[in-house]
Amino acid sequence: MAEKIALITGASRGLGAALAVALAPSHHIVAVARTTGALAEVDDKIKAADGEATLAPMDITEPEAMAQLCRAIFERWGKVDLWAHTAIEAMQLTPTNQLMLQEEDFEKSLKVNVEATARLITFVAPLLGEAGIAAFFRDDHAGESYYGGYGATKAAQMALAESWQAESRKIGPRVKIVSPAPLASAMRARFHPTENRDALASPWDEAARLLPEILA
Repeated sequence: MAEKIALITGASRGLGAALAVALAPSHHIVAVARTTGALAEVDDKIKAADGEATLAPMDITEPEAMAQLCRAIFERWGKVDLWAHTAIEAMQLTPTNQLMLQEEDFEKSLKVNVEATARLITFVAPLLGEAGIAAFFRDDHAGESYYGGYGATKAAQMALAESWQAESRKIGPRVKIVSPAPLASAMRARFHPTENRDALASPWDEAARLLPEILA
């Protein structure tokens, strides 16, 4: 039986790391993130789950790096069975009329959340073929106070995923869009630093809950 390959973009922490570990018993994990040390920690957890991983400490906003990654995946395995795109850039909460006073942060959010997503869809789609699965994750804050930067770029990312889902419904790949519960993650802590984290879902529990929906 051919080895199943799971590509996780944003695999170093949070839901991405939890999905990588949860999938490790059944998939070879290609773990992509900028943070080498955090990737190594995920690799340790994958090994503890009797899995194997290929670590790719890369920036998804660099076109040449992503082209190189996908080319290497094709040359080694010829396919991707599952792509889970959890990478996200969360700029700080800002009044919308001051958004462009933080233009550099806003541009970074556009590059990660929108441009990189569009580019990765282009690069990964041929690897997924008709039978592969691409998973995207809702976090809808569009229209909420102070979420102008994050809300707009996350909504744009979801628009890309929804259009691809509609286009590929009859021909593949299978594009899944799922909704995690509010997570006890570093990203959410940036938005809500005083929130009671005990009331939030664990990324590990959410990975276990969402995987059946993603793989169905």
